[in-house]
Amino acid sequence: MAGFTALPDLALRTLGGSVVAASDESFAEKESLIRPGRPGFQAATFGSKGQVYDGWETRRRREPGHDWAIVRLGVPGVIRGVLIDTAWFRGNYPPQASVEGTAAGGHPSPAELQAAEWTELVPRSDLRGDAEHAFEVSDERRHTHVRLTIFPDGGVARLRVHGEARPDLSVYDGLGLDLAALQNGALVTACSDDFYSSPNNAIAPGLARHQAEGWETARRRDGGNDWLVIRLAGRGHIRLAEIDTTNLLFNAPGAVSLTGLDGDREIGLLPRTRLQPDTPHRFRIEHTDPVTHVRVDIHPDGGLARVRLHGHLA
Repeated sequence: MAGFTALPDLALRTLGGSVVAASDESFAEKESLIRPGRPGFQAATFGSKGQVYDGWETRRRREPGHDWAIVRLGVPGVIRGVLIDTAWFRGNYPPQASVEGTAAGGHPSPAELQAAEWTELVPRSDLRGDAEHAFEVSDERRHTHVRLTIFPDGGVARLRVHGEARPDLSVYDGLGLDLAALQNGALVTACSDDFYSSPNNAIAPGLARHQAEGWETARRRDGGNDWLVIRLAGRGHIRLAEIDTTNLLFNAPGAVSLTGLDGDREIGLLPRTRLQPDTPHRFRIEHTDPVTHVRVDIHPDGGLARVRLHGHLA
């Protein structure tokens, strides 16, 4: 799979994404495009509109034209790659598709988005049935919405829009925020181990509903410890750390420590501190120097459901 898939899916519903409009959704709803997880399928499952699909499917066109869907990204950002998945659509997939992006301020209506200026991110490209199609994107501009166009009609199971978050943090002027939140622009830039699940899960929105929605490492046998590095939403002062081991009953770390990074400087934020399984922990941070990154060391291994680092932008 393409390397850009390691970056967050900015369109994901659980990040706040929404399919705000579509030309047609006669057979299967447009909202399925941005659901988390792999598309499901059960053969010979028929509803009033035909076979039930976990995806977006339009009617058969009997006139010239093409179908489209507009997605508001859950987190605006620079798009590094797009994945168009036609899973389970074998005789009804679109032969071709393209993707465009736009940056729209405020809260535009579907009509306003249709009239916006769009930039081509993925040119009109061939698709296959029941397959994932990865397209790298080289555009460096920030986008808030994408438009998927299929030629002429058919079904797409999932649209993944991977990239680097670039939210508008000006709304937090004078206020505190979670500097480690993915939706605020934070990103895990390095990690010792991601055997069971992605380290970016630890900075995802909301609470982890089960173990797989956090970050979990393999068991260490070398006497070392596991760690991840979070690039903060911006250089800032951390005042409160939340280390959540919820759902990790027998594989929570024994302890955690936090180290702030600012250029070549390392700043101790939290010394090695004992953790309990299946527990949200909150630690006040007394150090006042601003940092750009935080290294989270877990001892020796295990997993974390969430990491929150509350503070103020410097």
